[in-house]
Amino acid sequence: MLKMLTLFQGLPGQQPVSRAPDFPRSAQKLPSTSEAESEASMSEASSEDLVPSLEVEMAADRDEEEAGKKKKKSKGLATMFSVFTKGRKKKGQPSLAETEGEPESSPRPPAQLPTVEELKADLERGRLEAAGPLLALELELQEAAAAGLASEEELVRRQSKVEALYALLRDQVLGLLRRPLEAAPERLRQALAVLAEQERQDRAAAAAAAGPPGSPGLAATRPRGWLQLWRDGVAQAAAERLSRRPAADAEGRTEAERAFLHMGRTMKEDLEAVVERLKPLSPADFRVVAAYAESYHAEFAAQLAALTQFELCPRDTYMLLLWVQNLYPNDILNSPKLSPELQGVRLGTLLPQTQIRQLEATFLSNEVASIRELTARALELESERWTKDEAPQRLDDRCHSELAIDIIQIISQGQDKAESITLDLGTQIKPLLLEELARFLRSYQRAFDEFLERCRQLRNYRANVIANINNCLPFRTSVEQRWQTPPDLRSSLLRPLNELKSHGFDTLLQNLFGDLKPLFKRFTQTRWAAPQQILEEIISAVAERMPEFSELQDCFREELLEAVHLHLVKEYVTRLCKRRLVLKTAEQQQQLAGLVQANAQHIQQFCTQSGSRATWLHHALPTLAEIIRLQDPSAIKIEVATYAALYPDFSKGHLSAILAIKGNLSSSDAKSIRSILDINTGPHEPSKALFSLIKVG
Repeated sequence: MLKMLTLFQGLPGQQPVSRAPDFPRSAQKLPSTSEAESEASMSEASSEDLVPSLEVEMAADRDEEEAGKKKKKSKGLATMFSVFTKGRKKKGQPSLAETEGEPESSPRPPAQLPTVEELKADLERGRLEAAGPLLALELELQEAAAAGLASEEELVRRQSKVEALYALLRDQVLGLLRRPLEAAPERLRQALAVLAEQERQDRAAAAAAAGPPGSPGLAATRPRGWLQLWRDGVAQAAAERLSRRPAADAEGRTEAERAFLHMGRTMKEDLEAVVERLKPLSPADFRVVAAYAESYHAEFAAQLAALTQFELCPRDTYMLLLWVQNLYPNDILNSPKLSPELQGVRLGTLLPQTQIRQLEATFLSNEVASIRELTARALELESERWTKDEAPQRLDDRCHSELAIDIIQIISQGQDKAESITLDLGTQIKPLLLEELARFLRSYQRAFDEFLERCRQLRNYRANVIANINNCLPFRTSVEQRWQTPPDLRSSLLRPLNELKSHGFDTLLQNLFGDLKPLFKRFTQTRWAAPQQILEEIISAVAERMPEFSELQDCFREELLEAVHLHLVKEYVTRLCKRRLVLKTAEQQQQLAGLVQANAQHIQQFCTQSGSRATWLHHALPTLAEIIRLQDPSAIKIEVATYAALYPDFSKGHLSAILAIKGNLSSSDAKSIRSILDINTGPHEPSKALFSLIKVG
């Protein structure tokens, strides 16, 4: 009994009290009531057939010898009673006999336990301090049973009263702990202390059950299992909290999205509140944070399992995976406040791994289908703008289209969505997305080619051509830099873009090259009589058209000027290869070589100043001029060998056409010079085409 007293002296809200004076055991009584009073006071806590009284009138004239035996125990009960009655008057309190028929506030001796009616009233008012006297009453009843101080019928009646009071106490304690965030900290501390004491009593009862038989005449009431009831209450509270369905919001979320957000936010906020407010008040062995986390996790998982029984739309499939694989483990369980508290708590995943893999496969399939549909729709809308002759936008004085931005954004969003679930899923989706991009670019090229063929008469035709050429830049940048594709895949992605750009250049330059064709013909028509004048006209014609290309992006304008540069050199070489000019003397050949050299310098200077970076063309005409000028076959062979190394597509046919200008070169020397091209100089690096574009007769 002294051990039990020590436990209850530590109840929250109690101060240490002085030991009550010794009193004879014969003067100590169990709480007493009349039959009528007892049944009236217990009507709310127990059934009508409960026994009317927990008290047996102890013999008033017990001998002093028995009182001496019980003296130490009585002092323990007095101290326990003082814990319960903290805040009441401690002096002048009446005895049980004196309190019958008197107001409740009448004083009672310190050694007197409260009556059943008083305990019931205290419990109904939420006074958890009544737990101490109630436990004392329970133990006193057990002692009475063990000592044979009451009949079996009387013991049953008293035990019924005690159990009814425990039912009230249980409801008060578990009611407070069911909604801990709504209770004052001191009330929580008291409730947890009562729960802890009941758990200790359950363990003590379990240990005692392994020994000699207990008190005869009393039904076994322990373990009461309040700790498990509390855990069951936590699980029920978690179910109630998470199952509430939030109302529709203004952001247009689906019902599933709102449910995920509600459950995630509620769980995080509730667990953080448990860590901050409930854990400091709870015994460590309660594992209060783990109990709440396990209950909320189980309910969250149950809600998701129920949701997966239905066919999910793509949006909900993504959101489900996002919560299961990312937001739940990272933003909730691994949040700064909760992560340290959940170390060692094995919650697992919200869904089985096999189901997660199935959902991921569904997500990948949904995302690919969505991207294919979105990119096709974007191209369809863009093509409609072309055919409706709508002018493209201007951005920084450049023709601009949003198509590339839209497509890149669609592809990037698919990648980002997968990576937002897991990085591994992002790795899985990348090749699928690039395959869809390649599919789109091929479709884009076909649509553009169709536009080039059918819409030449439209007013904004050239502007839209330029806008689509400019589109190649963001596509090319993304392929080469952002997505880091392997070389073979990069080539397959860039090929449609290169074709689109090339066809666009051809369209833009078609009129210019058409205007230059008769000018170049004049070289042979006049037998190179005035090549400098003809070239001046050619250069002037090109310069006049340069402003038409100003709305190209700088990089594409440079590429287009390289195409112009190539065209000028190619057409000039073509005229030299027409075999219409035969010069018999070295002087004539040297004069022509000088004209060719001067014209080459003029072409190079103009194209370079205009923006061409085709330095690979700089030797094309000057070296041909040197071959025309030289007279020694051996020197010519050296020049030819050097030239063939620079331009691997320089063939015997092209060489023969140039050598035909040298009317004083014997056929044997010409044959010997041509044989130089038969020598295999080893593999050549990939080179750009020049002579393969020139046909010789």
